[in-house]
Amino acid sequence: MFRKLHQGLEMTGRFYRDEIRAIRKDSGAILILIGALMIYPIIYSIAYQKEVVRELKTTVVDLDRSSSSRQLIKMLQGAEQIVIDREANSLDEAKREFYEGNSGGIVVIPQNFEKDILNGTQTNVAVFADGSYFLIYRQILGGAVKSVGTFSAGVEIKKLMMEGKTYEQAAMQRDPLSADMHFWFNPSSGYGSFVMPGIIIIILQQTLLIGIGMVGGTAKEKNRDSFMVPVALKKGGVLPILFGKTLGYLTLYAVNCVITMIWIHSWFNYPDRGSYVSVLMLTLPFLLSVIFMGITLSVLFKRRESSIMFMVFLSPIVVFLSGISWPASSIPPIVYSLAHLFPSTIMMPAYLRIRILGADISAIRYEYFLMLLQMCFYFCTAAAALYVSARHNAKTISPQCPSAKADDEE
Repeated sequence: MFRKLHQGLEMTGRFYRDEIRAIRKDSGAILILIGALMIYPIIYSIAYQKEVVRELKTTVVDLDRSSSSRQLIKMLQGAEQIVIDREANSLDEAKREFYEGNSGGIVVIPQNFEKDILNGTQTNVAVFADGSYFLIYRQILGGAVKSVGTFSAGVEIKKLMMEGKTYEQAAMQRDPLSADMHFWFNPSSGYGSFVMPGIIIIILQQTLLIGIGMVGGTAKEKNRDSFMVPVALKKGGVLPILFGKTLGYLTLYAVNCVITMIWIHSWFNYPDRGSYVSVLMLTLPFLLSVIFMGITLSVLFKRRESSIMFMVFLSPIVVFLSGISWPASSIPPIVYSLAHLFPSTIMMPAYLRIRILGADISAIRYEYFLMLLQMCFYFCTAAAALYVSARHNAKTISPQCPSAKADDEE
């Protein structure tokens, strides 16, 4: 028994070294497994570093030209979301500035603005924003609405004070029910803090799948799999091959995870409330699931280019179905159930609850169980795929082929 265990460990070490050697000799795989994994998170994080869109150029059309309209313009200029960089004489002139790309929105103060306010008549301030660009639309509309609301509150409080009420009484009557709002976990509502932790998980998964597919495709092209045939066809012989390959990618991505999930997280000050022990307990089955899935799929690729095309095709689907770009509750249940074939779909909500919300491992026990189940499933498919591939190679390539062995020793 101990002899078989020792032989199994020796073969596992052999296939581990072979896989590391195959990765090291493949410049394309290194670019994906190491280069892309470093470049993408850093570029995305730098792009989202400002977190919130501020000081968007806005055009004001003041058709009233009164002291009240000028006061409102000053309040608009004080809003952090927008900056009044120009005033137009008409709405048509403001539209031309907008279509030329000189502004992101328009605020129109109507005629008789001050007169209506003094007469107690309701007046309207029109806000035009680019609805095709959600972030710009949200910020311009939010800044304008906040400024107009503050101006309106001031007018009402002054009227109430003229009726004999104190400032405190007027303020209470103006706003009898005050909302005390607290923004948990992302107080600044930063876009980078919201999207990047989840994007890092997807980048880890997709680069790993593409890299495994490329290495597997190269092995098929150069007949490197032929030396595995005698071992794989023995009873239990697939396991050392699978363990050796898995350990190779796990070693590489252990370093990658430290860089992306710890160093980049700390460098860009993303929310981090979870313990590293809980994160490690969650990340390990996730990586194993992705590796086993990648080994399963790599058997299908006869050329390295095929893996790249296939995974690039899947990447937008994975991002959408992950629930980070669109709430999972709004995705059709059948589609979202199929999305659980990808480890990132299970990993992402669990990871965000641990890392961002500070939950412990017991709070995500359901997702953790699903991930362990998924890991076991892909372990079985990877072992079956390697065995089927070995049987196919046994029919087409001699197990003792000197050229195959020589190719492996290069």
